[in-house]
Amino acid sequence: MAKPIILTLDDEVPVSDAIERDLRAHFGRAYRIMKSTLPADALDVLRRLRERNDEVALLLVDQRMPEMEGTEFLLEAMTVYPEARRVLLTAYADTPAAITAINEIGLDHYLMKPWGPAEENLYPILDELLDDWNHSVEHPYDGIRVAGTLWSPDSHHVKDFLARSQIPYRWLDIERDDAARAEVDALLGEGQSSRKLPVVFFPDGSNLVAPSLTQLADHVGQSTEASEDFYDVIVIGAGPAGLAAAVYGASEGLRTLLIEKETTGGQAGTSSRIENYLGFPKGISGVDLARRATTQAARLGAEILTAQEVDSLEVTETTRSVRLNDGRTVNAHALVIATGVSVRTLDAPGIAELTGAGIYYGAAQTEAANYRGEDVFVVGGANSAGQAAMHFSRFAGQVTMLVRGESLDLSMSQYLIDQISATDNIDVWVRSEVSGAHGGETGLEAIDVTNRDSGETKTVPAAALFLFIGARPHADFADGLIQRTAAGFIPTGPDLDGSEASWPLDRNPFLLETNVPGIFAVGDVRDGVVRRVASAVGQGSTAISMVHQYLKTV
Repeated sequence: MAKPIILTLDDEVPVSDAIERDLRAHFGRAYRIMKSTLPADALDVLRRLRERNDEVALLLVDQRMPEMEGTEFLLEAMTVYPEARRVLLTAYADTPAAITAINEIGLDHYLMKPWGPAEENLYPILDELLDDWNHSVEHPYDGIRVAGTLWSPDSHHVKDFLARSQIPYRWLDIERDDAARAEVDALLGEGQSSRKLPVVFFPDGSNLVAPSLTQLADHVGQSTEASEDFYDVIVIGAGPAGLAAAVYGASEGLRTLLIEKETTGGQAGTSSRIENYLGFPKGISGVDLARRATTQAARLGAEILTAQEVDSLEVTETTRSVRLNDGRTVNAHALVIATGVSVRTLDAPGIAELTGAGIYYGAAQTEAANYRGEDVFVVGGANSAGQAAMHFSRFAGQVTMLVRGESLDLSMSQYLIDQISATDNIDVWVRSEVSGAHGGETGLEAIDVTNRDSGETKTVPAAALFLFIGARPHADFADGLIQRTAAGFIPTGPDLDGSEASWPLDRNPFLLETNVPGIFAVGDVRDGVVRRVASAVGQGSTAISMVHQYLKTV
């Protein structure tokens, strides 16, 4: 963290130099000493320091300056750094002004010039003031800060991206933090914040206003542009299957590019705890598993692009091309599609309007702590819903699971059922579904829950609603080229429709190969798979052996 600043202001250059010399000798190790001879310049410096989130501990200002008196300067400076200690340098005749300033601007002290010897007349006074400042001021977080509102969908997306990327940040709710609102208003103009959120402040003083994920990824140092035009294999999607393919591809010497539309981890990356993955007896969070796999892939030489979405695929006799949504094209000998699935959306009154403002698809772990002590609802009866309910139970006052079926036994692992049964603040309502949502300017307030047997609907207060209601495959970019089922999943190998038009070569397709030779599908996007992390990892690694076999034919 950068050292706090002591700023001096005196229009007489010899006096300014003497102040700087004495301050640097005594305070230089713990503080940055800055000086100015012009009040306007000093105010500009303070504003820039505030934009960079630097700390100013003390202002030492001469009273008599032709451009602006010291008391006037301090009055202006207080609007930028109200917590800084304020000291006037005065001549004997300025004493009445200094005394008046104590009452009017909260002046902390005034010093008569000349102040020597500094060991007696300067240092003890400033030591006491700085000690008081250190113990009374909340020191700023020296990292990325995200300013927005709890009910802003765009704020949620930025927080979720940073959290899943394991990039530390501090959340600033401008509806609850007056200082954060003032900082945003100073940047955007008063009254503009509601239309331009979130604002992301970086430690170097830069900022992004309502950034896209690509802009954000680029700014935090993630790669968003391929370094080469041609690769041996391009893996689309960085969930467990895609990460496994990248690890094995890179480790076996293939020039490997991994492309992910958000951040690595996929749907598994949102899981609060995966407890049935081999080798982790205490379980592992999806974020941690993704981080380890991402590091492993990068260490072995895979190139990873994040916040880049594939728009379409193109095929020639020997080349498989990926067109990104920014218009750029990357080419390879082979492709592995590992784009997985996403939670289906719920079509009920009020849901769309409140999505991201109290209603979330998936686990949304970044939001859990915001609902401490509140009533939250989880819709779904599979493992992902159960894992989320267990995670939210650590924060929420009450977690209620809404399950369409007769019980959890039909779709959830027994270990999760046992955990849920043993958790006092989790209730399970079976044969229940959400039929509507209600809210206001502050987001979700209540939901309508309908019993599927009786048809009775009741409205219950709800602070948050988390939806896990089935899977929709991510493969629209392959439409017109890759064979898909009616539900949108990709068949491979022996599951292709068998017609001559569906397979152009004399040889049989490999087990994970689509109807287009050299394009493979793995993980949850593939038709008929067991949707477990271990299964996805196995398919991702196996696909690379098939890529090797394919490359021998081209």
